[in-house]
Amino acid sequence: MRFSAATTAERLLPGPIATRAMPALRRIDAALFSTDERGEAGRMSLFAFAVRIVSAAIAFVSQVLLARWMGSFEYGIFVLVWVAMVIAGSLSCLGFHTSVIRFIPEYREKGMFAELRGILRASRMLVLFASTAIAALGAAGVWLASATIEPYYVAPFFLGMSCLPMIALSDLLQGQARANSWAYSALLPAYIIRPVLILAFMAAALASGLPATAETAVLASIAATYATTLGQLVSIPARAERRVAPGPRTVRLGYWLKISLPIFLVESFFFLLTNADVLMVGFYMDPDRVAVYFAAVKTLALVHFVYFAVKAGVAQRYARFAHGEPDKLAAFAHETVSWTFWPSLLMGVAVLILGEPLLMLFGPGFDAGYPLLFLLVAAVVARSAVGPCESLLTMSGNQNVCALVYAMTLALNIAINVALIPSLGLWGAAIATSAAMIFEASALAFTVWRRLGIVMLVFVPMRGREVA
Repeated sequence: MRFSAATTAERLLPGPIATRAMPALRRIDAALFSTDERGEAGRMSLFAFAVRIVSAAIAFVSQVLLARWMGSFEYGIFVLVWVAMVIAGSLSCLGFHTSVIRFIPEYREKGMFAELRGILRASRMLVLFASTAIAALGAAGVWLASATIEPYYVAPFFLGMSCLPMIALSDLLQGQARANSWAYSALLPAYIIRPVLILAFMAAALASGLPATAETAVLASIAATYATTLGQLVSIPARAERRVAPGPRTVRLGYWLKISLPIFLVESFFFLLTNADVLMVGFYMDPDRVAVYFAAVKTLALVHFVYFAVKAGVAQRYARFAHGEPDKLAAFAHETVSWTFWPSLLMGVAVLILGEPLLMLFGPGFDAGYPLLFLLVAAVVARSAVGPCESLLTMSGNQNVCALVYAMTLALNIAINVALIPSLGLWGAAIATSAAMIFEASALAFTVWRRLGIVMLVFVPMRGREVA
């Protein structure tokens, strides 16, 4: 006998309460047990949401421990280097970690199995080659510029370059798993296993007598990333290829690059936009100020994860509905806005209530970042009010205009950072980030309305309009 939230409430709760709760409980039942596209997307989003909760808790605890073990100065160095490596590694995918989410379901739906076999293998080879080349160029750049870089950054950056291929390959394999709706394989390695291993390897390194420096933390992160990615490489490709009967492979590299490179631009601008404030603070200010700002950002991640959880669950559904089912696409897209906004609002309130004691866990002086949270949380909640617009645009073939929106947003973010950080310090970075988020949300929602005729705004009833 299957559990039903609605039936259970009807049996256990007083009549008036059960009646009022029934619509919400039926939606829960539909998300958990429905076999249609909406139910499958809802389950993946719920699982992604749960993983993000656990991941945010693990990440927060690990960052608190790292900050206490290393002190604010060394922790600030590690933060800047590792953020830069994660960005560079993700961008080394050249957009394929997102485009495969579109190609794999499309080829399977259309019976294009030769192309499906081709994209599964060729994407891995291309990403591994590109990321290795970028890592080599990055290491050479650090060596050539070592005289102009602060000495305490040189060794950690040089070490970090060795990790780029594994970060890139991990992101691609995550995309292949998401394309097949394998929630466990898609989310657990990057969001649960890797951060746990980073913390475990760092603790082991300190226990063995290694110094509590940024170099040690980077080495622990490299070891954790290699272990996690090799595990993905053993499991995901074999499982993906078992879903396709053996046969010839068709490689349409030119076409795939044509679709993936605009997505690469979107992802590039998005990652830089998401992390530009940390990088800019690192450029203008000392590592200990980077540490304070990053602690505030990690606390803010407790709100951010709702947005990314929904995005992880709905992208492949957008891709399916975008091909010939505009009414279903519009209804589903509008529904995902509510999935994003209300949990983000609740988490934002919780973060503001608990923010100061959470920041104090990092160590003395970290609570200086608490006032920044009020501005940053407001901006994150405002962005959540339009849902995952960029996924809708990318999966519906509008990745070029999406890239343009992100380019404008990134330019605005950098310009405000440059103008305000020298005079306002961390407040300048927070203002720049908040302004960029609000501009991004407004521009993306407007673009979805103009291109697809879909209104993505939480307080506006679902309706469309004829697009000129």
